[in-house]
This record gives sequence, C-alpha cells and structure tokens, in this order.
Amino acid sequence: MAEGREMTERIQLIEAELDTLYIISQVLTSAHDLNAKLQAVLEMLHKRSGMRLGMITLREIESNSMIVSVVHAKDAGKFSEPVKYNPGEGLIGAILEEGSTIVIDKLSEEPRFLGRMGLYDPELPFIGSPIYLEEGDVIGVLAAQPDSGEFLGDRARFMEMIANLIAQSVNLLRVTERKQRNLLNERDQLRQVLIKNYNFENIIGHSPPMIKVFDVIRQVAKWNTTVLIRGESGTGKEVVANAIHFNSGCASGPFLKLNCAALPDTLLESELFGHEKGAFSGAITQRKGRFELADNGTLFLDEIGEISASFQAKLLRVLQEGEFERVGGTQTIKVNVRIIAATNRNLEEEVTSGVFREDLYYRLNIMPVNMPALRDRKEDIPKLSEFLLARISVQQGGRQLDIKESAIRILMKHNWPGNVRELANRLERAAIMSQNGIIDRDVMVSTGLEDEIDMENSLKVQKSVVIDFNNESMDDREKVIAALEQSGWVQAKAARLLNMTPRQIAYRILTLGITMKQI
Repeated sequence: MAEGREMTERIQLIEAELDTLYIISQVLTSAHDLNAKLQAVLEMLHKRSGMRLGMITLREIESNSMIVSVVHAKDAGKFSEPVKYNPGEGLIGAILEEGSTIVIDKLSEEPRFLGRMGLYDPELPFIGSPIYLEEGDVIGVLAAQPDSGEFLGDRARFMEMIANLIAQSVNLLRVTERKQRNLLNERDQLRQVLIKNYNFENIIGHSPPMIKVFDVIRQVAKWNTTVLIRGESGTGKEVVANAIHFNSGCASGPFLKLNCAALPDTLLESELFGHEKGAFSGAITQRKGRFELADNGTLFLDEIGEISASFQAKLLRVLQEGEFERVGGTQTIKVNVRIIAATNRNLEEEVTSGVFREDLYYRLNIMPVNMPALRDRKEDIPKLSEFLLARISVQQGGRQLDIKESAIRILMKHNWPGNVRELANRLERAAIMSQNGIIDRDVMVSTGLEDEIDMENSLKVQKSVVIDFNNESMDDREKVIAALEQSGWVQAKAARLLNMTPRQIAYRILTLGITMKQI
C-alpha cells in the first residue's frame, strides 16, 4: 500500500517537473532581459515543483567570484547590495569549486552552510547545482530548498536539467553580447578611419583658392547649418561634404548621400521621404527614406540644381519645418537632419529665369562653399598627382608608381576642363601605359595629353585675335569667316559678334559658299 502511494507521488512529481521544464524552456527563450527570465524561473520552481527559496548566482568574469543575481523569497527586496561567494566559501563556493551538484538532507546539519543571507530554512533539505557551459567552466549556481525530504535524487536531477537550460540561455546571451561588442568596436574603428581619412589636412591643396575653402569649411563644420557646395564637375564637392560631416558635432550620426540628377521625381520622392506599403505598384513593404534614415546625422544632396520645380516645393517644406510624410502615408514624421547640398549650376541665373525657386535658393545658400576649378589652382597639381597615384597604386595591387618632374610639367600645361576627376583618369591611364611604374614625359605623351594641349593653345590663339568688324576694307565673306574663327566656328556666337540672328548668319554662310569647320 505504502509502495503504491510512493509510486503515485513520484509519478505526480515527475509530471509536475516535466510541466515546469516546458514552461521554463519557454521563459528562457522569450525576449525579456536575462534577470527577468531568471526571476521567472525561480518563481516557476516555487509554484509548480515545490522548490522553495530559490537563488541563482552568476560568476563575475573579472573576479571569478559568484554574485547573487536573483532571489525568490518573501524578503528578497532586502538584498540591495550584491552578495558574493568566492570559490570554496560556503555551500555556493563549494559548488563553484567542485563543479558538481550538492544535496543536503537537513541544512542545519551541514557545517559548510554559512547562513549569510538569512534566507534558507535550516530544517529543510538543500540542493545546489552548477550552471556550466562545459566541464570545468562553471558560470553560476542554481540553489533551492525542496518542500520535503522525499525523492531528493529525482529532484537533484531535475535541478541539473534546469541549470543546463539556464546555461544555454546565458551562453547565448553572452555570445550575442560579445558579437554586439565586436560590432560596436568595429564600427568605432571604421568611424575613426573615416574621420582620419576625411580630416581637413587630407584634402590636398595649398593654393590661395583652396586656403579660402579650408577657412570656410573649418568654420561651417562647427555648426549644424545648411551648406551649399558650388563648383564645376570633378572639383571635389563630395570630398568636402564628407570632411564637413566627419568633423562636425553629428559625426557619430549617419551620413547618407543621394544624387538628385539620377532619379525622376516619383523615385526621388520615395528615396528621400520613403513610402508606405501599397503606396504604388511594387511597394510591397513599408520603406524609410533618406531623411528618416539620416535623422541626427547628415544628408548630402548632390546635383541639387537638377530637381524639378514641383519637387522643389516638397523639398522646401522639409528643409524649413523638418517634417514630411512618407509617400502614401498620413503620419507626419519629424527629423533633425543637417543638409549639405552641391551643384555645378548657376542658381542665380536659374532663379532669375524662374527655373529654380527663390525661397529654396535662399534656404540652401545659407553657407556657400565655392570650389575652385583645377585650372585656377595649378600649383596643387604636383601634390594631387602624388596623392592620386598612391590610390591608383592600391588599386593595382600595391604596385610602385613614381611620377617624374617632366610629366608634371606637361600636366601643368593642360587646362583640365574635367578638373580633379580628369586628372585622376589621366594618371590611371599613364600608370597602365607605364611598363615599370615610372611615369615620365614619354609616358604622359603616349596618353595623348600633349595633342590636347596643342589643340587648346591653337584655339586660344584663334580666340585672341581681335577683329574690327566695322573695318570697311573687309568684305562680307571675310567678316563672316573672321567671326566664325574667333568664335570657334559656333554660328550662334559668331552671329552675336556680327550683331546678327542665328538665322541671318546661317543664310550668309550659305549664300557666300563658306564651308563650316568642325572643331
């Protein structure tokens, strides 16, 4: 009879433990923080399996001692200060040192019991199981008191199962934390590299026009104001935008870029403001725009002069108010974004002609930075060439490249209509043409640069000849040919020199039998 009752009680205990194991496994895989999950584990042990006065300690990595993390007891709130156990100190320290489960039939009869926390009932049993990732690597202890002295072996195995589940959860959390720390460290290292690469000192140029640029961007980087970088294509506007951001107060924030000339209005709006799911055909999910992604950072809008009049009004609102709605959405989103815009167009002329909104122009042109053309700072060409060749060397697998003074002299003669970008392309071509990595005059001539310089000089000579079109000794044919020569054989320009309309000069060319040249 007694054996039957004992069997029934044991079956009930096992069923309760299985039920508790299932619930605890769900708790430990939830999205809550670790302490909340461990507290819930102790609560489940108390309510569902009769394991009272639970406690979980976790090892401090720095000191190797155990610190009490969570306690389940009536007076648990009194432990405001952390309680620590060193290896070998008390029952908890013994489990930490031995790495095995300890079962005590009656706690008051155990000499290693310290009673430091005033938590446990000395008349009840005690079970403490190590929480370990692998043999010899104990990271914590799970301890509790069974409500009776029956089936202590079964209860010890149950505690070991719970300890194993806790170990897996703690290990997963620590792996995740380690990955997060590594990612944060990598992010910080990359950010430092970016800041170093885009330091003002790394922008090449010591000519008077570039010194003026440095003075302006050093000042403007201090403030969260809108910047308009102006200059011809290839003058380094994007490099300056990077330098301003990474030397500003929002350097730790995101830095996003968008070429406004690359997209039509419909796509430009979606790119900048984002869209809601179903806003248009193909919008299968919600998407954040560049303004939203650049919150508390910088947004670089290149080729700002290319946006249409209808989109200018939408852009003006977000620049003035710092708010917008996603395409297809109704919720107003507020952002704090520093705007850096760039253009190679004459916005003043476009404002006068009505192509560009005057209010948007003044909103963008708060702090202008005027980038000089390379032809206006030729003294920077030697240093720029060395810098660009170092970058080309990396692209060509670390190949040693050296440029001679004879090649520099040819570079100094060119007018560089494509500015620094053209210089970079020309040097890459020269590096490819060089067999031994030495770029001298002969290598530079082989790229065709000298022929282009000769053509430039020929055109300059033609344009420098001043013709008196009121000279009565010249007939009509001579005047038309002279005007065409002086204007580089562009009919519209020649017509202006002769005070004619393009239609009139085209008629004169036809009637006088003048053969047009292609320059």
